[in-house]
Amino acid sequence: MEQLTFNKIAKDSEIPYELLLLADETTEAIDQYIFSSDIYLLHDGTENIAVMVLHKNNDAELELKNIAVIESYRSKGIGSILINKAKEIAHENKYKLLTVGTSDTGFQQIRFYEKNGFVKTGIRKDFFIENYPAPIYENGLQMRDMVLLTHYLSE
Repeated sequence: MEQLTFNKIAKDSEIPYELLLLADETTEAIDQYIFSSDIYLLHDGTENIAVMVLHKNNDAELELKNIAVIESYRSKGIGSILINKAKEIAHENKYKLLTVGTSDTGFQQIRFYEKNGFVKTGIRKDFFIENYPAPIYENGLQMRDMVLLTHYLSE
C-alpha cells in the first residue's frame, strides 16, 4: 500500500462532503455536527481515501461522528487504521470514552466496531425516523434506532 498521510484539516478548509456522504445520508445531517467537530483525512499521495470526524461531547467523551473509506480502499484495514487514530487522539487528550452511533440495520458496521474494541452501550430509539425527512433503508430494512457503542480508554 502507498505511503498514507493522516491530517486534521483547518477549520476554514473546504468540507469534504463527497467523502462524508459515504457514511451519512444528507448534507443537512452532516451540517448538524460538522462545524463543531474536527475533520481528519487519510491521503494516499494521489487522493483523499478516507475521512473521520471527531466531536467533543464533554471533557470525558469524544464521539466518532463520521468515518468513511472510498470503495477502492475498503476491506484493506483502512477503517481500523482510522479507529486506532481516533483512540490515539482520545487518549492524548485525556478522554475516558470514545463513542460512536450507527444504525440498528448496520450489521457490518456494528461488527466492525465490536472487532475494534467497542461494546454496545445503548440505543437511541427512533433516531433515524425523527432526524431524517424520508425513510432510509439499509440491508433491506428501514433504519429506525441508533445503536450506541463505546470504547473505554485506559489511563
